[in-house]
Amino acid sequence: MAIERVFTQPGPDEDSYLNSLRPRTLDDCIGQEIVREQLRIALQAALKRREPMDHVLLDGPPGLGKTTLAHIVASEMGRTIRVTSGPAVTRQGDLMMMLTQLETGDVLFIDEIHRLSKVVEEFLYPAMEDFRVDYTTESGIGGRTVNFALKRFTLVGATTRPGLLSAALHGRFGHHFHLQYYAPEELVCIVRRNAELLSVKAEPTALQRLAERSRGTPRIVNRLLRRSRDYADVRGDGRLTAAAIDATMEILQIDKLGLDTLDRGYLHALIKHYDGGPAGIEAIAASMGHERDTLEDVVEPYLLQIGFVIRTPRGRMARPAAYEHLGLAAPTRREDSVDQPTLFS
Repeated sequence: MAIERVFTQPGPDEDSYLNSLRPRTLDDCIGQEIVREQLRIALQAALKRREPMDHVLLDGPPGLGKTTLAHIVASEMGRTIRVTSGPAVTRQGDLMMMLTQLETGDVLFIDEIHRLSKVVEEFLYPAMEDFRVDYTTESGIGGRTVNFALKRFTLVGATTRPGLLSAALHGRFGHHFHLQYYAPEELVCIVRRNAELLSVKAEPTALQRLAERSRGTPRIVNRLLRRSRDYADVRGDGRLTAAAIDATMEILQIDKLGLDTLDRGYLHALIKHYDGGPAGIEAIAASMGHERDTLEDVVEPYLLQIGFVIRTPRGRMARPAAYEHLGLAAPTRREDSVDQPTLFS
C-alpha cells in the first residue's frame, strides 16, 4: 500500500479542511508573537489613518501560516482578498485583470511570489509604487501603450525563498516579516483548539505527541490530527490516545522527531552515497530521484533547523546528530573537516 507523504503541498480537499481551521483574527492566532505584534501595530495605524496598509512580504518555510496571515490582513482591514500565485501569473494581462478589479484597500495575495517571471515582476513595480501601470494593448508596429490608474491596494507576497527575490521587488514592500518554526507548546495549543473545532476528544498526552512529530509546523499538526482521527474512528472508539497516535505514526512511517521516509532517504543518500558530504543538492536530488526544489523547500529547512545537516561552500554535510538518529557510526574526521577550510576551498 502506498503511504501518502503528509508534508507535501495540500490538495483541494486538504485545502478545504485547513481553511476550516484557519484563525480569522490576530487574536485567534497562536505563536509568532513578534510578527503578530508588528502586524497589529501596522494594521491599527492604517485603520486610524483610514488608508490602505503598506505592502507586506511574508517569508518562511511552508506551512507556518503565511496564507493565514494574508487572509487576516484583509479581514482586519474589512476588505476583500484576491488570491493567486507566482506560477499562475504568466502574462501581464493576467495581472492586469486582477489589479483593475481591486477596490481601494483590497488585498492582493501572491503566493510563491519569487516565481513571478521577470516581465510580470517589472510590470508590478509601478503598480506597487505609484498605483499605475503601463499596459500594451497590442503587439507589433500597431501596438500602443495605455497608462491605467489603479485604486490603492495592499499587496501581500509570500515566499519560501526570499533570497530569490530581486532587490527591486524586495525594496517595494513596506513590511517584511519572517515566520519561525513553532515551539511544541504552541503546537499543543493549536492542535487542542482544532480538535475542539472538529469535536474530537483527545487526551493531553495524545496532543503532546502530535505536536512533537509536527516539525514545528501548524499545517503538519493539522494533517496529523486528521490522520489520527481517521485511525481512532476506524480502529478505536474515536478518542485520541497516546497509543492511537503512536499507531498512526507507525503507519505513516513518521518517527519521534517527525521525520518521514523522504527525510530519512535524504540523510541516507547523503551519508551512504557521499560519505556524509560535502555533496551538492543536485547530486543528492539525482541520487534520490526527486526534484531539487522539493528537497530545498520541504526537506532541508527542518533538517537544518534541528542541526542534522549544514550547508558549506562545498555542499551539504551530515552532522553527528543525523548519524545518531539513524543508528549509524559517525566518522571522527567529520568534525575536523567542517570548520577548517582546505587549501583549495
